[in-house]
Amino acid sequence: MSCSDVPLSLSPHSAGRVFGALPKLLEPNHPHTPSSQCPGRLSGPMTWDSNFCTVNPKFVAMIVEASGGGSFMVLPLNKTGRIDMSYPTVCGHTGPVLDIEFCPHNDNIIASGSEDCSVMIWEIPDGGLTTSLTDPVVKLEGHSKRVGILSWHPTAHNVLMSAGCDNMVILWNVARGEAAVRIDSVHTDVIYSVCWNRDGSRILTSCKDKTLRVLDPRKGTVLIEKEKPHEGSRPVRAVFVSDRKILSTGFSRMSERQVALWDPNNFGEPLTLQELDTSSGVLLPFFDPDTGVVYLCGKGDSSIRYFEVTDEAPYVHYLSMYSSKESQKGMGYMPKRGLEVNKCEIARFYKLHERKCEPIVMTVPRKSDLFQEDLYPDTIGPEPSVEADEWFNGKDGQPILISLKDGFVATTKAREFKVHKSLLKTTTAATGNQQENTGEVQSLRKEVKQLKEVLEQLTKRVKELEMKH
Repeated sequence: MSCSDVPLSLSPHSAGRVFGALPKLLEPNHPHTPSSQCPGRLSGPMTWDSNFCTVNPKFVAMIVEASGGGSFMVLPLNKTGRIDMSYPTVCGHTGPVLDIEFCPHNDNIIASGSEDCSVMIWEIPDGGLTTSLTDPVVKLEGHSKRVGILSWHPTAHNVLMSAGCDNMVILWNVARGEAAVRIDSVHTDVIYSVCWNRDGSRILTSCKDKTLRVLDPRKGTVLIEKEKPHEGSRPVRAVFVSDRKILSTGFSRMSERQVALWDPNNFGEPLTLQELDTSSGVLLPFFDPDTGVVYLCGKGDSSIRYFEVTDEAPYVHYLSMYSSKESQKGMGYMPKRGLEVNKCEIARFYKLHERKCEPIVMTVPRKSDLFQEDLYPDTIGPEPSVEADEWFNGKDGQPILISLKDGFVATTKAREFKVHKSLLKTTTAATGNQQENTGEVQSLRKEVKQLKEVLEQLTKRVKELEMKH
């Protein structure tokens, strides 16, 4: 995957932060490294503003256009160069895929939401796909319109949040295959974004009815709300940032793009509101709690702006902007444990072009080869702190932090993804068909595999004979 390296020159802050208020940034350089060239058009329907890409330390996944249904591609991170037309995809949906997201607690598990109104959970084998996946591990059905937003719980195992164009948010107990909480009477229009706070005890939503809401996820009740955080009619995005504050992006009445910071305890006026430009693309915010930096990626833009969020006025400090010639169709954001600490990476994005995926690396130049503790405080690891049943019964869990001093090394086996088949309410070919476990089916599969191997050998022999003659 082609990589653009963006070195940053940063000064330490008196409060111990990585960034000074307005550091001088160096010019980006663009070393030539390989990229993933994909056979078809990337990204989903242009009528939906999703990231269209998700990434973890093992894989990068991206939505691709497909005829007759929806599909997405999952590539190992070391898979570079041109991707063959026959490369396997995940293609179980009957309508276009609108959003995908890897599970933070198991790098082999990915969720997908689609226009076919369903959510599907898939398990990707180590090393990537060798054949296309059509049968999910679990199929979750409960939305009456297309499902455009997915978000895994940050600390609870097997808890997934989905939001659809039916104005409903559903919290799923994935292992049981059931909708544990339905929030269907709060939002009066299409939901633009949903976001968990750091420990997953609150959710934040933005909606077409021009209201930001902070909700109790288990009760489905609104705790606080803010009408018209941005005056414009274009979509608003919002995320929790440091000290429980909220950062939102939206548009002014004159269609100027804006970024604002809010204190939920005093929602009347923003702590700061800045106008950026007059582009029409929705700004997708990505917040790094370790450094206090928020990255704003505009759909259709060719740039990424980054700001530092502090507890001192003006609160949101502009740092700099990465620019390139080609616009971004979507963007994936690597978890901190997937970065190369020996190269002083502080962020890595995976930018979707029309037919390729390109990593964008943010680095902080340091002369020393020693571990940079100020850049890498202990960060969120892959281990969940509570199980789904415990969380739905009211138990919260703080994130389990890990050190990146020696690079991330999994000290325990990835949390196994278990499905309680006897408890599943939605049966699927992968989870409901008990014949999958019979000896007869296993025997047939083995026989088919042997026949395929024989066919491959014969095909190879035929080619060799043709070459001789």
